[in-house]
Amino acid sequence: MRVSRSLTIKQMAMVACVAIFFIAIFTLVLLFHLVQQHRHDTVMQMENIARSVRQPLSGAILRADIPEAESILKHITPSGIISRADVVLPNRFQALRVVFQTEKPVPLWIARVFELPAQISLPLYSLERPANPQPLAYLVIQSDAWRMYRYIISVISTLITTFLLLSLMISVAVTWCINRLVVHPLRDIASSLASAAASEEIEHQLTVPPQHADDEIGLLVKTYNRNQNRIIQLHEHMHRLSTRFPISELPNKDLFLALLENVMSEPRPCFILAVSCQTLQDSDGVLHESQREALLLMLVDKLRNALGQHAFLAQINTTDFVALVQGVDKPWVAMTLSNQVLNALSDSLNLGSLQLRPSASIGIAMQKEGENDALLFFQRALSASQSARRAGKNQVEFYDPGQHAIALQRLTEENDILNAMENRQFAIWLQPQVDMRTGAVLSAEVLLRMRQPDGSWDLPEGLIERIEACGLMVKVGRWVMEESLALLAQWQNRGINLPLSVNLSALQLLDSNMIPNMLSLLRHYKIQPGTLILEITESRRIDDPQEAVNILRPLHDAGILIALDDFGMGYASLNHLHHIKAVPIDILKIDKGFVSSLPEDSNMVSVILSLAKTLGLKIVAEGVETEIQRQWLENAGVAVGQGFLFGKAVSLEVFSRDYLAANDAR
Repeated sequence: MRVSRSLTIKQMAMVACVAIFFIAIFTLVLLFHLVQQHRHDTVMQMENIARSVRQPLSGAILRADIPEAESILKHITPSGIISRADVVLPNRFQALRVVFQTEKPVPLWIARVFELPAQISLPLYSLERPANPQPLAYLVIQSDAWRMYRYIISVISTLITTFLLLSLMISVAVTWCINRLVVHPLRDIASSLASAAASEEIEHQLTVPPQHADDEIGLLVKTYNRNQNRIIQLHEHMHRLSTRFPISELPNKDLFLALLENVMSEPRPCFILAVSCQTLQDSDGVLHESQREALLLMLVDKLRNALGQHAFLAQINTTDFVALVQGVDKPWVAMTLSNQVLNALSDSLNLGSLQLRPSASIGIAMQKEGENDALLFFQRALSASQSARRAGKNQVEFYDPGQHAIALQRLTEENDILNAMENRQFAIWLQPQVDMRTGAVLSAEVLLRMRQPDGSWDLPEGLIERIEACGLMVKVGRWVMEESLALLAQWQNRGINLPLSVNLSALQLLDSNMIPNMLSLLRHYKIQPGTLILEITESRRIDDPQEAVNILRPLHDAGILIALDDFGMGYASLNHLHHIKAVPIDILKIDKGFVSSLPEDSNMVSVILSLAKTLGLKIVAEGVETEIQRQWLENAGVAVGQGFLFGKAVSLEVFSRDYLAANDAR
């Protein structure tokens, strides 16, 4: 057996790359160290030479005897490391220069990197010098740069040669060890698998390589052998099933009908899925009995996984199954589950040398109100399954065509909502919340709008309910929250600290990921504390104070203000006021239904205002539409109002133009 690229080549290449990388690092480090050490030694030698001629050279310069001074400097020649020597007067006038050898050019980048050539300067004094003397001149000695350059080249060559030889030895040693410990055992395993006969594939076992019983290769072999044992046990179990039970161990039709009668006597709604598998029917007489049993077990396993634990699955004949699902009365839920079952069944299956893609048809029967005939209910599901089979492969049909239309409409609505989000057909609009007395904009509430066919933006009737029914409320709510926080961050970058109120639905509150996602968004957009207000809608009942505290306290501690929306309705009714003290609430919003009855009926509003004053909560009045309502609320002490009297919801551009500029001016 041969491979296109051996592991040996790959590991050699990897080891070589790593070795070259570290060789380069070590070479540079040692090179600079050795060169600096050599430079230091050269400077010390030049200083010793300079001090040896310092006294006689000072005497010659003091006597102004230039020939003698030149003769003294020429005696430095045997040292071999000096290229020239200069005598420079204090006024930087060069009095004498002796060149010992012609300077050869050195590459400019090497001269800059290693600071070549090296030179020293030694002051020359008179022989009898008073206190604080001034030097007569300076002796400047410069080293031979070409000599240092040759030393650098020699060091580089030596280091590279040494490290390359060392890396070659390490690469060979590492590769040999890996080959012995990994590659050779893997080749033996691959050869053993390739040489196994087709008749021995099920019972084939691998031998644990020597010295690999406690490492990853040994674990691989043991896992393979264990899986082989499981396959053997599965075949033995299938053989027992084929001899003892002609179909499977699933409940049969009689057991299913008995259970169905008990379920229908309970008030909980239910529906039946009748699954007819054409692949099982087509395989009759084509597959061997063992292959057919294996196919049956695979399909049953897929059905169970797709239906979940809350569905009761039974097999009524060799090709048909029925499933009973309780607690659901919506056709679109049954349609969604049926599509999940079809998708699961249609996945490709490997049956020995055969590869199959099963097909099935599903009939759905929903329980009718007051229906108690289990056999009739069961027959309606089978009838729908036969209709689906006549329509073609992988079809779903309801017994009641009206329910089919309802389910398709709901699934279409879900697709429309998702497309609207992807195509930016949703937008957030803002409605101002103003000071009752001055009319200044104090905050704004975020409202969802959808583009209409005529190009306008509106909130279609029942859109929120449809979003909740389709299970998309969490996704749409998160989109609204991200858009709102992005807008807040944009405002705050412009120096605008206007608070923003965002509605939070019951489904969002119940989502386990809501709190960590919200805190993550706050950190991402760097929202200032007190500028985000979450309005808890009335669809969420606060029957358990501790649960409400667990949900809202982390948000409140993060600087988010909490407002009870539509106060006086739903969960915020007076029957639940004793729960409010335990919940971190900052604002009460009076429902517009109470505001609309002002000033004729003001009893409920007066009670709410008294409660808010007792609890120390701020008040926002919703739905203020007339000047009379505004005056009554202002006189009653309500500071903030929201409604058509002050302004309708507008787009972000219009809100920025009409309100932010005016708010900044104030």
